[in-house]
Amino acid sequence: MNVRKFTANTSREALRLLREALGADAVILSNKTVNGRVEILAMADEAIPEYAPAEAARRTAPDAARFTPPAAASRQAAAYRLDEEEGEAPAPAFRPGLFRAQPVFATPAAEPAPAPVAAAPVMRAMPQVQTQAVPVAPAVQAAPQMMAGMPDMQSMMSEIRSMRSMLESQLAEISWSTTQQKQPQKAEVLREMLATGISATLARFLVNKMPEGQNVQQGIEWVKSILARNLTTISNENEILEKGGVYAIVGPTGVGKTTTTAKLAARCVMRHGPSKLALITTDGYRIGGFEQLRIYGKILGVMVHAVKDETDLRIALEELKGKHTVLIDTVGVSQRDKMVTDQVAMLSAAGTDVKRLLCLNATCTGETLSEVVRAYQGGGLAGCILTKLDEAATIGGALDIAIRQRLALYYVASGQRVPEDLHVANKQYLIDRAFKLKRETAAFRYLDEELPLIMAGATVAVQPRAMEREVSLG
Repeated sequence: MNVRKFTANTSREALRLLREALGADAVILSNKTVNGRVEILAMADEAIPEYAPAEAARRTAPDAARFTPPAAASRQAAAYRLDEEEGEAPAPAFRPGLFRAQPVFATPAAEPAPAPVAAAPVMRAMPQVQTQAVPVAPAVQAAPQMMAGMPDMQSMMSEIRSMRSMLESQLAEISWSTTQQKQPQKAEVLREMLATGISATLARFLVNKMPEGQNVQQGIEWVKSILARNLTTISNENEILEKGGVYAIVGPTGVGKTTTTAKLAARCVMRHGPSKLALITTDGYRIGGFEQLRIYGKILGVMVHAVKDETDLRIALEELKGKHTVLIDTVGVSQRDKMVTDQVAMLSAAGTDVKRLLCLNATCTGETLSEVVRAYQGGGLAGCILTKLDEAATIGGALDIAIRQRLALYYVASGQRVPEDLHVANKQYLIDRAFKLKRETAAFRYLDEELPLIMAGATVAVQPRAMEREVSLG
């Protein structure tokens, strides 16, 4: 079949082009709007074979009366559309609106025609032709229009969501500008919190909840108390050194897992002796990874076992089940690498309760640390260890993530010395240190005119109810 396409700005112009090219007997196959222009698919009448009289003769009179060939149905639709566009009245027996842009085949009527028809005639797209149209179910009529309108509906919903986000941002900006003028002490407390590295979402939430009538210093002390209440730390080392168990040190590449493992191993040896400790490494990828831990083990008098997969890990843990403490140094994997999932699955299916401690680099931004926690979360983390504390300009972002992700902070590492540079986490010391370090980053503090924009973005990013689930005020 030779199908031709006619495109114009209006339906009348497209039909005029169709008449000039194919004549009034043309059969219209579809009529739709594409990119703001009307597009009609049609074909010449000669391209459709006439309905065979012999076939119609074999049908019974009721069947022939009820049957309307596809070509006739298409020409009926064409007749109505052409007449409607030219402003002519359609045939009296033809009921408009029964045919859509797509050709709809007629369905059997409830009652047969009163007179038998020998052969179904081929209907021409002429106004004088009369035919009895069969009603089409409303659902069948609406289906093509619904399908054609779905892209427009999706576009409209996208625009509505965009407008809502824009309005929320602008309203939050106006609201904070008003608050900044009426309560300048809140703006100063907010600036202090942002300078520590705490996220804008948490800072805005705490400033909005800050009691009325407090000055800047009182507001900062109140914020510190809320942060200390929500930061979870271990009270002493007995949870690891006395209880023992199997611990896996996990985290991205370069975060200090091997050095942290050696520091923990040295503390265990000093408490229980080398015979109660075992070291396992899964780092078979990094050059010298195994050798580094083996050297530490040789100094401590502890054997280091290397494993490659889940089977090796199961065998090693079965052989070492008599040890008081087993430390597993894992291979460093980027949080965006699919190997993270494999590593978590291997540790979870080891046949032993392996507690995972996540090393968080204090020098990373809050967004990066949040991504790391989500990647290594798996079935749950026992806690985290804050590393490279001596290299971080601000540590508020790391404390922010530990609070909002509800991670227990076990240790903080502030250097390369083994085991001196590993300390039990002290929440009050860390929070005070976060507010003291901000003085060194004064050049990066936000200006007054920048605060409304930051608060507007924080409002859109996280809703207040979500923050209330993450942070307890008392």
